[in-house]
Amino acid sequence: MAFGKFVDSLFKGQATPDVSSVAAEPRAAETEDQATARALDLLRTAVRSAGSELPTLLSSRLAQIDDLLRVVIEMVAAQNASTEQRVLLDAMIRDYLPTPLRAYLALPEGQRTNTSSATLQFSAQLGILEETINDLLNQIRIGAIAELSTHGRFLADKFAAPSLTLDGRS
Repeated sequence: MAFGKFVDSLFKGQATPDVSSVAAEPRAAETEDQATARALDLLRTAVRSAGSELPTLLSSRLAQIDDLLRVVIEMVAAQNASTEQRVLLDAMIRDYLPTPLRAYLALPEGQRTNTSSATLQFSAQLGILEETINDLLNQIRIGAIAELSTHGRFLADKFAAPSLTLDGRS
């Protein structure tokens, strides 16, 4: 039904939203966040099931990244992160991590040792991803701080005592 309205709006001009679609918008964002969290759970399960196929170096890095991504998921929901931040988070969980992990696990066992070049390269990729996650966390925090600062300035301006008084004192 919503898709039909979208197509109609392309050809007929602005669609008029009904009350049910407007009320469903916040729930859609929650569902998206829950789907991202579920995808991270599936990724965690895949990493754990790979277990002995992963060198300790990679297992520990993946566990650290999993912990960081869980913090990001909580912050995204709590701070009402931007669409771009949500898309980046989702891409990391659904593509940037599982794709190289699958490629790594497809390598012959002899190339998946603690000191192999494939392991070191994958570890370096995970390091870059971890930096990106930390940057994303910082962006979300800064956005929340900036928003609080803006609200604070508004409230200070709104409820500040007037500089002029009627009795002649300034």
